[in-house]
Parts: sequence; C-alpha cells; structure tokens
Amino acid sequence: MTSVTLTVNGRTVTADIDPRTLLVEFLRTNQRLTGTHVGCDTSQCGACVVHVDGRAIKSCTTLAVSCHGSSVVTIEGISPGGKLHPMQEAFREHHALQCGFCTPGMIMAGIDIVNRKGAGVDEHTIREELEGNLCRCTGYHNIVRAIQDGAAAMTAGKQAAE
Repeated sequence: MTSVTLTVNGRTVTADIDPRTLLVEFLRTNQRLTGTHVGCDTSQCGACVVHVDGRAIKSCTTLAVSCHGSSVVTIEGISPGGKLHPMQEAFREHHALQCGFCTPGMIMAGIDIVNRKGAGVDEHTIREELEGNLCRCTGYHNIVRAIQDGAAAMTAGKQAAE
C-alpha cells in the first residue's frame, strides 16, 4: 500500500491505496464521488475528465499516486455553493445531454476549453477540442452551443473554474 494525499474539491484527503489504483477508481470508490464516469478505460471517450491542478485530464489512465500533492476538481466540485456552474446551466438550457453518461466529462472539458481558449472560443475550435470526448446519444450541435454560451456566462460572472 502507498499513502497518497490529494486536495479533492477543496478538501484534503489521505488514503492508503494500491499503487496501481487509477485516479477514477480513487475518486469513485475511496471518495464516493461517482459523477466521474468510467466509459472505456482507454482514454478514448472522455467520460472520466477531471481537473488536476487546473488542467483537464482523463482519470481512467492516470494513477492516483501520480497526483500526490495535487488539487483535483470533479464535477461535484465545480459548484460548491449549491448553484449550477454556468457551464452546467448552459448544458441544461441547450438540452446538451440525453442519457447523461458523458455529460460530466463534457462539462469538465468545456470548462477547460474556456479556461485555455477564452470566452470567444469559436465552434470549430470547440469541435476540435472535443475530439477526445464521445457522446453516443446526441449529435454535438447542442453541446457546442452549450459550451459557447457557458463560456460567455463564465466570463460575465467571472466564474473561475479549477
């Protein structure tokens, strides 16, 4: 067993884990944060996207021990006040989900896109950036529109995302 300490959604947590434990397993099993989904185990689908030290990563292929000392933000941590994050609200407004399985990863990826590319991110850039996130239920039209509107709302509200 290996001891790992992370800050997860603003709370410091320490656990003794098998060194082979994936970050997604650590979050879902050890921390009971089940919003981060496991879709493919190969880094193909993006359902497992979380933010580590402010950058979007795929947690299904990241060892938890490699994140020792890092700050991790999951879908559960983006709206600590109980109010929807502007990106979540935009996904709701634009019906940018159906079954909801990919939605947490899409939202986390969307926030990361806005943090890196800014509020004026265009449709082409969003579609390129979402290449590593798969949705099997919808076309991407509403997802792209949601990210564009979420970007504007994040900037208007100066909502920083981890």
